[in-house]
Formats: sequence, structure tokens, C-alpha cells
Amino acid sequence: MGTKRIVPAQTAERIKELGYRVRLARTRRGMSIAELAPKAGINRNTLNALELGKPGVALGTYVTALWALGLDKTLDTVAHPDADIHGKTLEASHRPARVRKSQQKSKNEYDF
Repeated sequence: MGTKRIVPAQTAERIKELGYRVRLARTRRGMSIAELAPKAGINRNTLNALELGKPGVALGTYVTALWALGLDKTLDTVAHPDADIHGKTLEASHRPARVRKSQQKSKNEYDF
């Protein structure tokens, strides 16, 4: 018997919102679940679970569904390093205050 994974409430809400957005994109295109599922290479039950925001749906399934809808490029900004203000601040705090020039030895030890 498997263990049930508990998803934080905020995460569950974000997953439901993403599922709703996929459903909205599909309906705006006038596509049924039966039409989108084979285009995305998934079965109808999986697509339905995705649109309902079930947390067990794999990330690859979301990306494939977005690709089938022509929305895969919208993922370019997800977790983009330039948008990670907190990470960039932490990185900057670990940089040395002063950078020293590297000293390279001459090929000829006797060269003045």
C-alpha cells in the first residue's frame, strides 16, 4: 500500500490554477478533451486530472499539453534566473569585496 503525499495548500491552489488555465486555453480553441488528449499523447483521464489540478499529474504532461495548445513558449519565464531576485542577492553577498589579479608565472624563469 502506497503512502499519500501531502501537498502544501498554496501549492495545491497553484496546481489547480494551472489546470484551469489549460482548460481555458483548450475551450478557447474550441477543442474537446477527446481532441486535445491524443494530440498531446496522453489519455483523456490524464488530461481531465490535469485540468482539475490533481497534484499527481507529471510536469512533463503539463508541458506536453501546453505544447499541443501552442503555449509551450510561455514557460520561458518560469523560474528564469534573471527573475530570481532573492537568489541574485544571495549570490552577490558571497562575492569577495576585492578581486585580485591572478599572477601567472613566466615561461622563462630567468626573464626579467
